[in-house]
Amino acid sequence: MKREWGMIATWRMAGDAIKLGAEILNEKGKCQDAVEKAIMQVEDYPFYKSVGYGGLPNEDCEVELDAAFMDGKTLSIGAVAGIRDYKNPVSIARKLSEDKFNIFLVGAGAEAYAHKNGFVRQNMLTERAKKTWEKRKKEIYEKNLSPYDGHDTVCMIALDKESDMAAATSTSGLFMKKRGRVGDSPVSGSGFYVNNDIGGAAATGLGEDIMKGCLSYEVVQRMKKGEHPQEAAQGAVMDFTEELKKRRGHAGAISIIALNNKGEWGIGTNVEFTFAAATSDEKPQVYIANPIEGTRNVKIEAISQEYMEEYKKSIQKPIE
Repeated sequence: MKREWGMIATWRMAGDAIKLGAEILNEKGKCQDAVEKAIMQVEDYPFYKSVGYGGLPNEDCEVELDAAFMDGKTLSIGAVAGIRDYKNPVSIARKLSEDKFNIFLVGAGAEAYAHKNGFVRQNMLTERAKKTWEKRKKEIYEKNLSPYDGHDTVCMIALDKESDMAAATSTSGLFMKKRGRVGDSPVSGSGFYVNNDIGGAAATGLGEDIMKGCLSYEVVQRMKKGEHPQEAAQGAVMDFTEELKKRRGHAGAISIIALNNKGEWGIGTNVEFTFAAATSDEKPQVYIANPIEGTRNVKIEAISQEYMEEYKKSIQKPIE
């Protein structure tokens, strides 16, 4: 049975935002607005260290943001990468999706476009993020630790009551990344893909590995062949994880969310992964998924309100 509407998002940080998206969709709002406004809420919260304001900086202590937007009805895409000092890059990406040409802008070009179109200029580096950067710099020097940590993209896919679909992504990318580094998040087919006739998928994890498989497009194609979103997403992740291990000896963290045009959702992951989902017959809920050792399957459980409250407390602790 087809659901009236549905929405899915990556990570527990989307727990509150999925409620906003659900309200929009339930009140006959459009999927494009639902994903944009919900991601904006995540971007604006300074304690989420991998997205928007408060996102962790690159090796030069600069916050470079990547974002993308796709309309499943028209297949229109907009994306920005390496943009600095502008808030809500997802909105800039959506604006770009309206253009026929020049739909993917990077660095100074993206910033010039944002300025010309009246987007809010803002220093995106918070004092908290700067302290985290300084602490990691010290640890790298004193303990010889790897600099790279934290690459959680917020991704969202929505289906509205008019059977239209949209997807969007936003991230500050890999912590301590080299200046100009771009992962999979703003790259069509890798970080996201959505088609009204089938459904959508979006990815989070190690972008350098996700891009090697164009996994979001792969999941959509599996759904086109009739696979349920859960089967499509988990199958794609496991097949590609095995391929990477065979060819390279190792596979990075890869997680994917999927939603078909019936409002059915699913996820695929090779690591512990949290996500949020809501549909016309399922209230907004945050879940945790864990791969089942020795199998290709995952165990999905609902997260309690107490868990979420502890999570929110933990991310607001002072940086020592």
